[in-house]
Amino acid sequence: MKKTVYLDSTIPSYYFDNRESLVFECKITKRWWDEESNNYDIFLSLETIAELSKGYYPQKDKILEFIKSFQQLEPINDIKEIARFYIENHLMPLDIQGDAIHLAYASYYKIDFLLTWNCNHLANANKKQHIKIINGRLGLSTPEIITPLELFTED
Repeated sequence: MKKTVYLDSTIPSYYFDNRESLVFECKITKRWWDEESNNYDIFLSLETIAELSKGYYPQKDKILEFIKSFQQLEPINDIKEIARFYIENHLMPLDIQGDAIHLAYASYYKIDFLLTWNCNHLANANKKQHIKIINGRLGLSTPEIITPLELFTED
């Protein structure tokens, strides 16, 4: 059985991005996708799709086409309640959209890895213990929240 990966919007967007300031992250994202993605069951949410649809992204049409084949996790009311709990407990920024929702989906559906380049609110070592505590209070599992750089197979 393959391990599971939830993608926030940074992963598909960085796959197609070509901005000078993101060269390293984009290169790693492409390499991970080409070498590793087939080893996992990949999921995303309507939140990921909405962020990519609404925002300005270089090569947006290619991104939206790219994500069409991924499995979508069902949006249920519990997800929004979990996200609100994260915000109320100062785990995530005040906006219920985005980071809190991504973590709520990955936690609720017991996803193994939440893959992101968001190192401020998600892939942040200083937040991991707080996330585990809050998810423990909610009876949820906690995904490994990591960047693609951390999810390469050992040679």
